[in-house]
Amino acid sequence: MSPYILALDQGTTSSRAIIFDKAGSIVALAQKEFKQYYPKSGWVEHDPKEIWSSQLAVATEAVANAGLKAASIAAIGITNQRETTIIWDRHSGQAIYPAIVWQDRRTAEYCDELIENGYGDLIRRKTGLLIDAYFSASKIKWILTHVEGAYEKAKRGQLAFGTVDSWLIWNLTGGEKHLTDVSNASRTMLYNIHTLKWDDELLELFDIPMGLLPEVRSSSEIYGKTAANILAAKIPIASIAGDQQAALFGQLCTQVGMVKNTYGTGCFMLMNIGDKPILSANNLVTTIAWKLGDQVSYALEGSIFIGGAVVQWLRDGLGIIRRSSDVEELASKVADTDGVYMVPAFSGLGAPYWDPYARGTIVGLTRGSNAAHIARAALESIAFQTLDILRAMEADAGTQLKELRVDGGATANNLLLQFQADILQANVVRPQITETTAIGAAYLAGLAVGLWKSTDDIQDQWQIETTFVPDHTYQANPAIANWHRAVETAKTFKNNQL
Repeated sequence: MSPYILALDQGTTSSRAIIFDKAGSIVALAQKEFKQYYPKSGWVEHDPKEIWSSQLAVATEAVANAGLKAASIAAIGITNQRETTIIWDRHSGQAIYPAIVWQDRRTAEYCDELIENGYGDLIRRKTGLLIDAYFSASKIKWILTHVEGAYEKAKRGQLAFGTVDSWLIWNLTGGEKHLTDVSNASRTMLYNIHTLKWDDELLELFDIPMGLLPEVRSSSEIYGKTAANILAAKIPIASIAGDQQAALFGQLCTQVGMVKNTYGTGCFMLMNIGDKPILSANNLVTTIAWKLGDQVSYALEGSIFIGGAVVQWLRDGLGIIRRSSDVEELASKVADTDGVYMVPAFSGLGAPYWDPYARGTIVGLTRGSNAAHIARAALESIAFQTLDILRAMEADAGTQLKELRVDGGATANNLLLQFQADILQANVVRPQITETTAIGAAYLAGLAVGLWKSTDDIQDQWQIETTFVPDHTYQANPAIANWHRAVETAKTFKNNQL
């Protein structure tokens, strides 16, 4: 068998393709950013055509960069931005509306109505999720309601819904396969994580026809092959996992109690809780981590809507840095924030607050505040939000974390990770390969085609690059208290209040 796996990592701001060998080493990488659309306040959209074309382009580029032929790829693994909602025509293959991105808040009021009408417990009990515009169900309903004729076509079985993984597989297979895996299905607010089926009662609640939905499969199996005209070879597609579940697997957090945090556009912390779903008492969600064979693993998750995206805002919105990588140098020009705190609630607040109406806030400014203070406050906001989720997770699990495994683009920032260790007073561990989302998809695909026999075969591939040890003289409590005061300010200043 060829020792190469092609991981397609379709993210919120870019599409990536990485080829891994059997040792888990990166052979080639290609990446392409695509446009973000903000048609109204709180709305975030993508062009589904651009998602597909950018992903296909980088896949082709990665194979070429590796000096390989497509036929040399043993399997493709797919990992994707979750919850983002696409509906397309089954006959033409064309999307009927732009992709509504997970960050989009247009359905917040509808979700409020569901909460006020008492559906919170029902949805949480069946799906493990809190009612929020973040998840796919309300986005599906919005498209069916607002695109002329869409609901009638959906009832006739003429339309297909998918999260991004489903959209990619539909296109990779030339329209032959309409499917998803349990990890992505569990993020829709329509999938029962106990019965492992689309839930009739929830479909009725949201008035979504069953015929719109994809078939749900495990996270590691051969689903089909690419159409011959796509990558010039029929390559098995052998894994699907939502990006955060893929990262949990890529960090080899396969034992109960292990925790990882991904610092991407948002930040996402997951804890492996084993083969039984546990409902959170602290505003976290319970999600399916993956399914291998007949074995389902579950996770507790806390989601931060704006993580690394706050650095993009410093670059594109404020213009105080030219490149995202410049933020560490700028922030390092000051020893601390001099009392400045930033709450980047650009799309509301995620866990553990779940306030869709909160808005971004900077507090503590004085005449002496400058760009370096703001840059440092932006980085610290990522660490503070992570702290809030970790404390909630520790309360649910009844344990105190000693080690946090980290990945994602922002983990290249040493200042951020050292502050994270200081504020958590726990070790923060950065692995040698930080492309854990992609390598998680690669591992799942390789297991499906027999490149690796079991998870034991890949345990030794996870190696530590740097451990950030907390400064135990750091007085974290005053900073944490001020952070929480800033959060309350962001929650108080609602977008619709003058």
